[in-house]
Amino acid sequence: MKKISYLLLIAVLFLSFCYNVKAEVNYRKEVKMVQQVNASHILVATEAEAKTLKAEIENGASFEELAKEHSKCPSGYDGGKLGYFTRGQMVKPFEDAAFETEIGKISDPVQTQFGWHLIKVIDKK
Repeated sequence: MKKISYLLLIAVLFLSFCYNVKAEVNYRKEVKMVQQVNASHILVATEAEAKTLKAEIENGASFEELAKEHSKCPSGYDGGKLGYFTRGQMVKPFEDAAFETEIGKISDPVQTQFGWHLIKVIDKK
């Protein structure tokens, strides 16, 4: 009886281990699938300005028009368009926010050494 209980315990532990390994592999595949983000951004000097612009966008203002009017980045002239980029091409806080933000959504204000950004994610692949 002890031998059967011991074997059952080993089988349960083995199956549990296999399930966890499979879940980890699936998670890693999903994370690695997103290798590029297509985004636009608005760069401003202060967090308060970024929050004000985000509120305007949430109330129906055009992200692209606000980028043209307010962004301190040269991309502002084109509505803030950055095109596709991969990990390692942007500064870390900006990159993290862009890869974490859902398609069609706008990030909360993100601070980098350049100022405060609002990031609009257009596509991921």
